[in-house]
Amino acid sequence: MSDAASPYMQRALELARNTRVPTSPNPTVGAVIVSNDEVVGEGVTEPPPGRHAEVIALEHAGERARGATLYSTLEPCRHHGRTAPCTDAIINAGITEVHYSVADPDRDGAGGHAKLEAAGIRVTAGEGESEARRINEAFFKHRETGLPFVIAKFAVSLDGRIAAGSGDSRWVSGPTAREWSHRLRTRIDAIICGSETVILDDPLLTARPDGEDAEHQPLRVVVDSRGRVPPMARVFTGGAGTLVATTEGASAAWRASIEAGGAEVAAFPMDGDHLDLETLLRDLGARDIVTALVEGGGVLLGGFFDRSLVDKVHAIIAPVIVGAADAPGAVAGRGAYRMADALRLSEVSVERLGEDILVTGYPQYLQGAE
Repeated sequence: MSDAASPYMQRALELARNTRVPTSPNPTVGAVIVSNDEVVGEGVTEPPPGRHAEVIALEHAGERARGATLYSTLEPCRHHGRTAPCTDAIINAGITEVHYSVADPDRDGAGGHAKLEAAGIRVTAGEGESEARRINEAFFKHRETGLPFVIAKFAVSLDGRIAAGSGDSRWVSGPTAREWSHRLRTRIDAIICGSETVILDDPLLTARPDGEDAEHQPLRVVVDSRGRVPPMARVFTGGAGTLVATTEGASAAWRASIEAGGAEVAAFPMDGDHLDLETLLRDLGARDIVTALVEGGGVLLGGFFDRSLVDKVHAIIAPVIVGAADAPGAVAGRGAYRMADALRLSEVSVERLGEDILVTGYPQYLQGAE
């Protein structure tokens, strides 16, 4: 079937795309029920352990769901998880036709298509698939690879600096961009930074839209292979959890001091001179971390880019010029020796955040890259 979406599927996609409530580790799904060319029910996935979009739409429709058509941005699930199977609710409600955008990549949730057809319901797949996959890009990456979807975010001056020559980095971007960043943190599962960032900036790494602590807080992950972060750092305060990723080279005394403050310390193998980032990501994926945001510093970001581990980039460009030759840049690491080898982004979008510019895109790694 064509990927083109009907007006009813477009509405379901709109519901999923525009929800402001995080649903991780579940996908964000929109559902619409139509009877006699009239929308009689709508729903969007609730945060776990809440209801799935299809069930909410069915409850909204009530008796008008009998004989109606359901449009869903994801194949209805058939397994007993935190909630009962959506397929059972659809069958019991008397729905006669189901359209869904994309098959469920979850091994437990898949199979709804066959179950609905076995119950005599006409099922059509693929309508709006491209957009549905984009809306849940992190969920698909996690389910298909076991790894989180990694977003690299940084704010730079016009000349590519993330701080002044003294190391002062407050603030490169303006208040609108900082508010945008805090709202982004409410939609991700983990925020990763390096030990140098913690030592120099002493960030909280929490989500604080409008200056208030958000209900959902990402896991704070500090990459510190040598055991340098002080136990009194602000990243160990507040209600959000903190994981310090280190190596066996860190001293036992330092590990004990960090753990005494309530943080978790986990040792990972080395990859050359640095902590093995892919092993760290696999560990986070096993913890149901679906989306991970890497906020710096430059060495850590360079490590992620050098190993082809970044899936998406948010670069905030501020209308300021630092000019200091020794001021740090956003991305270090091995990088490209020739411009022809430089990492380029595709599907690039540009928007204004106050006086700053946000550039978003997807890295296109060269074949044979790590």
